[in-house]
Formats: sequence, C-alpha cells, structure tokens
Amino acid sequence: MVKELIINSNPGGVTIALLQDKQLVELNKEQINNSYAVGDIYMGRIKKIMPGLNAAFVDVGYEKDAFLHYLDLGPQVQSLLKLNKQVRGNSYKDRLLDHFTREADIDKGGKISSVLSKNQLLPVQIAKEPISTKGPRLSSDLSIAGRFVVLVPFSDVISISKKIRSNTERTRLKKIVEGIKPANFGVIIRTVSENKGVTEIQKDLLDLISKWETFMKKLPHTDPSKKILGEMGRASTILRDLLNDEFTHVYVNDPAIYEEVKSYVHEISPELEKIVKLYKGKDPIFEHFGIEKQIKASFGKTVNLAGGAYLVVEHTEALHVIDVNSGNRTANPENQEENALMVNKEAAKEIARQLRLRDMGGIVVVDFIDMHKAPNRKELFDFLRSEMNLDRAKHTILPPSKFGLVQITRQRVRPEMNIVTNEKCPSCGGTGEIKASIVLLDDIVANLDYVLNEQAEKGITLCVHPYIGAFIKKGFLSLQMKWFFKYNQWIKVREVSSYHLTEFHFLSAKGEEIKL
Repeated sequence: MVKELIINSNPGGVTIALLQDKQLVELNKEQINNSYAVGDIYMGRIKKIMPGLNAAFVDVGYEKDAFLHYLDLGPQVQSLLKLNKQVRGNSYKDRLLDHFTREADIDKGGKISSVLSKNQLLPVQIAKEPISTKGPRLSSDLSIAGRFVVLVPFSDVISISKKIRSNTERTRLKKIVEGIKPANFGVIIRTVSENKGVTEIQKDLLDLISKWETFMKKLPHTDPSKKILGEMGRASTILRDLLNDEFTHVYVNDPAIYEEVKSYVHEISPELEKIVKLYKGKDPIFEHFGIEKQIKASFGKTVNLAGGAYLVVEHTEALHVIDVNSGNRTANPENQEENALMVNKEAAKEIARQLRLRDMGGIVVVDFIDMHKAPNRKELFDFLRSEMNLDRAKHTILPPSKFGLVQITRQRVRPEMNIVTNEKCPSCGGTGEIKASIVLLDDIVANLDYVLNEQAEKGITLCVHPYIGAFIKKGFLSLQMKWFFKYNQWIKVREVSSYHLTEFHFLSAKGEEIKL
C-alpha cells in the first residue's frame, strides 16, 4: 500500500489529504483560528458544579463553558490539584515529580462535588473539540503523546499496546522503558514501538519529559482559561501517528510548513526526510494531484461506486444512516445472493473509507442489501471489520441484525468533515439564468484595466473556468493576443476546473490573489 500526504496551505488554514494508492481516505482541516485542538492543556476555572450530571462546566476561554465529567477526572486528580496549588504557591519548584508525594486515587463511584468546587483552578486537557453547539469536552487525566510512547504523570504503570502480541517483544519494550522513565510517571507503549531500538524510544521519551518540564515552567504564571501547553500542528500530529516506510511522498505547497514538516520528519525518522517535497507547480496542489475531483465525488448525499451501485448517506442529530443500493448493476437472476454479496462487499469497503474521510462519529446504521444465507452475512461482517482495521478512531461493529442492519459506533473527537457539493448556483443565485458571456468578458476587461493601469501590476495571471479560458485563448488573434497588443504585456490565463462558470480571479507575479 502506497501512502502520500498532500498538505495545502491557504489564508484560511491548512488542509491535509491522506492518499492510499492514489485514493483519498482522510481529509483534515486545521483552521488558523482553531485554538481548541485535541491534546491541548488549559488552566481551567470551575464555573458550575452539576450534581445531577455528576459533572462540572469549566471556563477554558471558549464562548461556551467546556464539559468535565467525574469519570474524566482521572484517578489521580487530587494529586494534580495538589501539584497545581503547590507550584502556583511557589512551594514546589522541581520540574519533575521525583520528590512529589502522590495522593490516594479517588473513588470510581464518587461525586464530583466532593472533589471540585466553584472557582477552583484545575489543569485540563481537550478530549473533544467543540462540535456543533457544544463546547469542548475535557479530561483532567493528563497525558502527553509522542511517536512511540505516551507519558502519563502520577502513575508508575507501564502499559503496552494489545496489538503487540509477541511476549518476547513486550518484555523487551517494558525493560527499555523501565530503565529510563522518571519516578511518578507512567508510560503507554504504542504499537509503532514494535521492533524499534533503545535509542529511538529513549529519544521520544526524553522529548516528552522536556514537554512536561515546559508545562511545569508555565504552570505558575498561566492565567485562568489560558493555554498552558499546545499540541503540535495537525500535519505533524498525523505524521507522528502514521509515518512509516509505506509513505512515499509528503508534498507541501507552503515553504514555512515545508521547513516545519521536514524538520519534524528529520527528528523522528531521518531516513524518511527525503520524501518531504516542496510543491512548486503552477496548478493548485489539490488540482494537480486530483484531490479536488475526489472531494467533489466523495462528499454529498449520494456516493457512486465503481460497479454501478451507490450509497445514500443521510445525517441526523442522533445518528448517520447509510443505505446500499445495487443501482444499475446487472444482477444474475440465477444467483441473486452472490450478486448481493458482491455489491455489499464493494459498499463495505467504501463505507469504511467514508467514515474516515468525513470523520463521521457517534452511531452509524448501515442498511445493506438483504442476504438470506448466514455464511454470506458472516463473510460480509468479517470483511467490514477487516476494512475498518485501518481506522485510527475507536469503533465497535455489531453483527447484522435480523433486518439486515449493521450498527457501528465510532469515536468522535472533532467536528465532522462536511463539504457541501450541491449548493445554490453562485452564477445564477438559483434563478437558472446567468450573466451573458459578453457581459462577463466586459467585467474581466474592466478589472484588467484597473489592475494594470491603476495598480500598475506586472506579470499577472487571470484564473478562470476552463470554458472561459478556452474562449479567451481561441484562434491566432485571440482575446489574449489582443490584450497583449493593448497593454503591452502578456496576460497569463490559467484554467481552474473547480471554479464556477462566471468566477474569475487575478494573481500577482508572486502568486498572491489581487483583491478587487
């Protein structure tokens, strides 16, 4: 399996596309103003205690108070409260926890009112980003994630991923970590640590200890509702969690992010540094790699499959529903059961991709085509589970019910990726009529005059829909040639298929959009 990461930076933020064998499987958007990312640690102030919910609402600076449930406090919340009080009171000055005395674990069935009180300060970590009308979901069971290990304060336990099955390897990894972890810190050994050397794991753990020291340094001076420690950018987070020998290319269109990504890859996997490339092509990076087309085809209510079948995806407040239809696929009347299995397996593969691509969370109900034979239903269930193994989000899949429905629950920590592909026509505003082409060209020429004569721009590029671009370039004495004689400079014309018919933009010689 060949993996590629395409990172598109624009003024609104960064969009990251993960391709597997040239097919888009994940799309992540990181907004520039998004300061509430999973993993960030804030100095929270308790605003309300809600005994009925056994939870608290916490001010972390978001427009709505964040939610902290008793079960998300973590067993060692009393130790965290004690440390916070001592550090802010200047009575504990060590950066690590070697000389810190831990408190007893809280009761799993206890009440939040016995642990927290109004206006109390507590370091909290974002567990779920703000979704819809809800504020962030919090946890005070702090952890700092690295590439190979996760550092957990106020613990001595070394946990190992269940996906590492070899007892010899588990013992080896445990001995490595035991020899280097500091006192009063637990460690979770991640799956990617398997068969890694002492040096790599030690470096990763030391980096996490350094982050904890930064946290301790900032803790005394951080104001309530302000960030103490931030998670790395989304691009680096994806590389941290996914980067392996299967990656062949990481393309970035922004020099600053390119240097950041290259530096990070050099730190975690120096041998893979050469795969990071700065994209310098003329076309937008997503256009060049065919991602824009895949986005348009993959999002929306109807998703077409290669064999002629299609999915209908419906979203409600409570759950997502996916219906599988055979469409115009030619069915073999003598073997309808076999045909249904083929369609269902094709749909199952696409459904697993759609869940990752849209980052759909909560409850998902899938209505597959009915199959009467139990072995076929089991084969479909096993196939869906194997396809979902590639999904990093926690999920549970129930076997088909007697009605043929498959229920999936999938962890949701970020807002669902929702890209509207069918919308009111921006050219006609829903009227069905658009500006006459000659008037459109008058608009382009008027703006061209302004850009060249009033703003005295040089080396500009006109970006238009391919149909308009073809018309401008048509013939020897084309409009483009007439503009050359008129303005005494060549106007480049770039065709952008993602534009609507009457959309046009001007770019400066540096490739920046000229605001009109």
